[in-house]
Amino acid sequence: MPGHPPGNAATAPGTLAGNAMGTKDLVFTVLAALAPLTLIVAVAPLHFLKGGAAVPGGYLVAGVVMALFAVGFMTMSRYVRNAGAFYATIARGLGKPAGSGAAVLAVVAYNALQISTYGALGVYATETFKNYFGRDVPWWVFAVVGLVFVGWLGYRGIHTSARILGALLVLETAVLVVLAAYVLLMGGSGDWSATSFAPTRVFDPGNGAMFALVAGAFMGFEATAIFSEEARGGIRTVRRATYIAVGFIAVFYAFITWVVVMAYGADKIGAAAEADPVNLVVAVFDRYVPAPITEVMHILLLTSAFAALLALHNAANRYFFAMGREGLLPRVLGRTHPRTKAPWAAGLVQTALAAVAVVVFAVLGIDPYLGLLLWGSALGFLGIICLWALCSLAIIRFLRREAPQAGIFRTTVAPGLSFAALAVVLFLVLSNLPLLTGAGTTTNILIIGLGVAGIVAGVTRALYLRARAPRLYAGLAQTSVDEPPAGRRETSVRNA
Repeated sequence: MPGHPPGNAATAPGTLAGNAMGTKDLVFTVLAALAPLTLIVAVAPLHFLKGGAAVPGGYLVAGVVMALFAVGFMTMSRYVRNAGAFYATIARGLGKPAGSGAAVLAVVAYNALQISTYGALGVYATETFKNYFGRDVPWWVFAVVGLVFVGWLGYRGIHTSARILGALLVLETAVLVVLAAYVLLMGGSGDWSATSFAPTRVFDPGNGAMFALVAGAFMGFEATAIFSEEARGGIRTVRRATYIAVGFIAVFYAFITWVVVMAYGADKIGAAAEADPVNLVVAVFDRYVPAPITEVMHILLLTSAFAALLALHNAANRYFFAMGREGLLPRVLGRTHPRTKAPWAAGLVQTALAAVAVVVFAVLGIDPYLGLLLWGSALGFLGIICLWALCSLAIIRFLRREAPQAGIFRTTVAPGLSFAALAVVLFLVLSNLPLLTGAGTTTNILIIGLGVAGIVAGVTRALYLRARAPRLYAGLAQTSVDEPPAGRRETSVRNA
């Protein structure tokens, strides 16, 4: 893609909205994709089921691993600033075929995560509507309504999305803080203990499944790099937002889950999760906070799922956009709206894929929670972990070769340790895949097969371009955005 003078980046066709997102916007967008309230209420009980009181300490350990990954990833981002974050990083470090395979895997993973969340939205909305109006409405009706609004907001541009995501994130975080305050002020179960953070308990050999699940709480934190072309202040903003996101996820989730442990007692939380995992956290709300706050929590579960849908929609769009811009996918996907700078063509494709998935699951009568949500989340989780691990290797190779001045810790130690830890996590996830999917062998093989097919398709496309369109192949993963000069806010798109 030809370069543009700094002052024209905002008006050039096929460019995103430069200088559109500050640190706060990036953090809110990333954390909204993680859906904190949904995770604590609907997912954390499964963590307790496998790890008991060790879950809070597990979040801190996972946070250390993600922080090590972030050190190398953010160092790499100084040299590669591209909306196709995994794609560009892996291509620069491990070669264009590997990067192209990673690009398609990223598209599969982010779309799987986004589309699966329509299952959660449909289930929560159906239950809420029935409670308030006494009528049963099919889950897919609410999913389609959400799909239309998500597509429309994505079309409106990242400015609008960031404002909405920020407001929704504050609300869902606030209700969890209120829960923690009530539990602590009322003394919880009376069994005050720091055993949740004891190394002997956290690193118990029986906690392998817990670590496989807990790592999923960090899925998507790396999306700060996806929005790097739209960040105000360049890599400094992206780096700051990334570390804030990792720190918040680790500390906040560790704190809230510790509060839940205190509500039941360290020796009783595991049995409570086994007895009723669905209502484990809801019961804490019922027991400790006023009824109106619990009602607000149920409403915010809907907005939490919607916020995750919107944030993941925008992230998936950027991968479609980055691949279309460079010819790995049809060029039309690289088009942006002349006013909002939103990748409208990519957004339309992503919305269409989600619509097809919702229709298929509805027509086949597959459970939206046990099917769409769990299966899609598992596929996305597997894809993201593979991409984290591949990125770690790519970072080592690129930085050792191109930027040794960054220092041994940033170029080798941090990404090396993160790769080793992520390889273990990947093994644990594959070993416990039936737990994540709740499905049989055939479904699990299909899920793994979709991820592998994505990698093969990407590599094959790159090799085809190398043989048939060498000039196009030469430009793969080369688009980058220059850092803004000191005192200036404009950026320019260039070919590295």
